[in-house]
Amino acid sequence: MPNLDIDNTFKRTSNTYRLVVMNDDTFDEVVAFRISRRSVYLGISISFILLVGLTIGLIAFTPLKYYIPGYGTKESRTSLQLLKIRTDSLEKAIQFKDQYLQNIKKVLSEGNLQALDTTSFKVPEQNQNND
Repeated sequence: MPNLDIDNTFKRTSNTYRLVVMNDDTFDEVVAFRISRRSVYLGISISFILLVGLTIGLIAFTPLKYYIPGYGTKESRTSLQLLKIRTDSLEKAIQFKDQYLQNIKKVLSEGNLQALDTTSFKVPEQNQNND
């Protein structure tokens, strides 16, 4: 594996080249550019950053953001929260009613209703000393 000379690599990025655009029929020069590898890299990097920035700005500051799945409008988010609250309260109410009905079924299914013991309890009287 050949050794890469770092100084040589940096020198190659600063070498200048000439880019010529010519007319194919007349071979006249239309435009000529002096470029280097560094300037091409910088140009591509800056154009990429600008393209990403413009895309983010276009989505963030225009109504295009409403077409992003899961974003929605503020009104739809608030109505969704209200629906969640209502759903939770309805689930709790149904759970309480189911529990109530199960208790009633349990009481009714127990066929052996025993007569309540109505004998009186003998409660010991407390001594009240009124001395």
